[in-house]
Amino acid sequence: MHDPEVNSRAEPSEATLAGSDLHLDLSPTGSRRTALITALRESVRSGRLAPGTRLPAYRALAADLGIARNTVAEAYAELVAEGWLTARQGSGTRVAARTAPLKPVRVPKKTPGPAAGPRHDLRQGAPDMTAFPRSAWAASVRRALHAAPHQAFGPGSPQGRIELRAALAEYLARVRGVRTRPECIVICAGFAHALRLLFAGSAGAGGGVLRGPLAVEAYGLGFHRGLLADASLVTTPLSLDEQGARVEELDRQRAVLLTPAHQFPTGGPLVAGRRAAVVDWARGRDGLLIEDDYDGEFRYDRRPVGAVQGLDPQRVVYVGSVSKSLSPALRLGWMVLPEHLVEPVLRAKGEREAWTGVTDQLALADFIECGAYDRHLRRMRQRYRRRRDLLVEALAAAAPGLTVSGIAAGLHAVVELPPGTEQSVLKGAVWQGVAVDGLSEFRHPDSSMPLTDGVVVGYAAPSDRAYPAALEALVRALPPP
Repeated sequence: MHDPEVNSRAEPSEATLAGSDLHLDLSPTGSRRTALITALRESVRSGRLAPGTRLPAYRALAADLGIARNTVAEAYAELVAEGWLTARQGSGTRVAARTAPLKPVRVPKKTPGPAAGPRHDLRQGAPDMTAFPRSAWAASVRRALHAAPHQAFGPGSPQGRIELRAALAEYLARVRGVRTRPECIVICAGFAHALRLLFAGSAGAGGGVLRGPLAVEAYGLGFHRGLLADASLVTTPLSLDEQGARVEELDRQRAVLLTPAHQFPTGGPLVAGRRAAVVDWARGRDGLLIEDDYDGEFRYDRRPVGAVQGLDPQRVVYVGSVSKSLSPALRLGWMVLPEHLVEPVLRAKGEREAWTGVTDQLALADFIECGAYDRHLRRMRQRYRRRRDLLVEALAAAAPGLTVSGIAAGLHAVVELPPGTEQSVLKGAVWQGVAVDGLSEFRHPDSSMPLTDGVVVGYAAPSDRAYPAALEALVRALPPP
């Protein structure tokens, strides 16, 4: 590389004083080249090195910093390419003429308050993020990119890549008893996205495929109820008992939203008789069941419960995702639709795929087809079952009078509390540094069911190392036996 400073005969001036000596603090971590680039860029940005300032020659700065001359030369060259520096024969390397440096923004000092967050997170809804199968996923990404046709990297169909839809059709039939074809699957960004498409559409309230009124379970995610309210839908709560949602309460609704495999959050499947009854209701009313199969792969003490969709594919919209099985960060879900809803949903979604990346779709297709998804799920079932068992053992030892339900499946359990104690337990949990959800937070505001005090304990999110301490903190917050 040419060194413009070596043969320079220019006389030094006030603007070149830094050319003979330059103080830089290099980060001790990372590569020396990156550390030098960062230090020089920050010196220019902050105004410490003014426009026109001549920098030391490669050899001089390399000797001062104890790094290789080529490292300095490469750092200078990159900053010249970025426009921070200029280099001309006979003039050396100088700070480029720039506008005045940005003044640092003054951040007001924070007043003392509670800690930034809980030490232990036992909220429901997230898998163990430390268990994401990075190596296997990276291998699927490499294979998928190598095999993908060139046209896969175009604008993208709103229905989703055929590779993923074909893989899902086979997987869902094998594992969940879903009856479908790739042509009836639409890829989406998760269950919330599916709700928006069905009831609000891309354009907002009133632009969706379905109309109300809609029945929902008396307990469920408030976030989902909020999405439906934003779409101007009135929701009617169905009572729950040990057999699941009381579908006999269905009346004039046009659709019903259920979690049949594992009622959220109270636990337990919808029993066979009620599954048949809700399908009969849909046939008789020309209605639809929206089946949220949010954690259908995780079963411990009972045989897997298949999807209701298998009873009547033309009356059920089946929705799933990888949010619990892999990671919510992937933003990958799927809608298995009755044939007559495919085109309306695609119109609601729009002409171009705007939600899910092609690379992730192709990678998930390979991940399923090569068997890595099945292996990951088996491994995680074992891990989550151990976590569930530790939770039950800890509660039995510390609070033997409390009932724990919903433990045969899923990633959370419900701990029923004595009447009137839920809020005090939640406050005690905060004091112990534990984030946990109260059962009342999930109750539909119009439900006539009796109030039940409890906490919903998610046992998936903490790492294996952090989980025992989280349990110890939780039991300290529970009422004494």
